[in-house]
This record gives sequence, structure tokens and C-alpha cells, in this order.
Amino acid sequence: MFCVICFDISDDRSRYRVVKELKAVAVRVQKSVFECPDLKEKRFLKLKRKLEKYIDSPEDSIRYYFLCQGCIPRVEYSGCGGEPIIDEGFKII
Repeated sequence: MFCVICFDISDDRSRYRVVKELKAVAVRVQKSVFECPDLKEKRFLKLKRKLEKYIDSPEDSIRYYFLCQGCIPRVEYSGCGGEPIIDEGFKII
């Protein structure tokens, strides 16, 4: 599944740790927005549990948006950046 993860975390240390966790599985497209092109459900649940440990303030939040394969080509953007990276796996030739 294609997942967009956005966060707003006030504590610098917690924010750094969230970014570190997300960089391991996702592509950073903005300072607090990551795209996960091929996130399996089991991996998502594990990641979500890890990230929830860093939400401490009542103002902190992490949002997860899931896009179907048909919606991904409809993603639009302006400015720097590019189209979402879609992991199509390996092809044996």
C-alpha cells in the first residue's frame, strides 16, 4: 500500500527520532511529510507503534493517508520535488 505520513511534533528530540524511523522506510518529500511507496500492513503496524512512542504533547500528531494504486497517478505537485516514487520491485530479464 502507498502511504503518506505527515507529522507535527513540538519536541526537537522526538521529532528527530520520528524522522530517523521514517527515513528507514520512506522517502522524505517535505520536512514533515514522507511517502512510503510499498508499505506492507505488518510493517506499517510496527512503524506506527514505534512512532506513537514519540507523541508526548497534546499538540503533537501523526497522520497516515493511504492511497490506492489508481489514485497515485493523480497526485499533483507544484514547485520542487517530483512524482511519487513507486516501488515496482525487481524484474528478472
